Amino acid sequence: MNNKDELLEKISKKIEKCNDCVLSKTRTKTVPGNGNVNTPVVFIGEGPGEEEDKTGIPFVGRAGRLLSKILESVELDRGDFYITNIVKCRPPNNRVPTNEEENSCSKYLYAQLSIINPKLIVTLGSTSFAYLLGLPKVKMGEVRGNIFEWRGGVKIMSMYHPSYLLRNPSRNPGSPKDKTWQDIKRIKELYLKIKNGEEI
Repeated sequence: MNNKDELLEKISKKIEKCNDCVLSKTRTKTVPGNGNVNTPVVFIGEGPGEEEDKTGIPFVGRAGRLLSKILESVELDRGDFYITNIVKCRPPNNRVPTNEEENSCSKYLYAQLSIINPKLIVTLGSTSFAYLLGLPKVKMGEVRGNIFEWRGGVKIMSMYHPSYLLRNPSRNPGSPKDKTWQDIKRIKELYLKIKNGEEI
């Protein structure tokens, strides 16, 4: 276990004991995140769902399986990346986390990011994008596929959340699935550039 693993494990233990917001009262398991701690790319969703609450692992339900397929479609493996959420406990009925819940949990997310030190953050859906950029609300159609500057030179790119794609299965040109195909190709391109030591 390297130093990053140890530090992230300490954060996971703190998350397990956390009672800072109401989500701690209804959770089964905490879902800190998992994946490659040495990755240059981190994927961030909004919060765990039912399957994640049972297993303690992010993106293992239907949306998670679709995310794995999206990555596989461009010959990427989810094990090459770190995947987490803004909040680490499931909001009841998979509702959107409140701002208070996000703020309570953000210390853990920011600690994880400072340890992993990615060059690119891919936000899955509008909630995580809006939170990281301090925006009240965003329209995914307007922000997805674009690169935004974040703290310390880190870049942010947003994709549709896989759960949204499950509700909108059309693959027609201009559909969310079609745009996601464009986005994941771009993410692969950026990932390979970073791996080659190039600026993005």
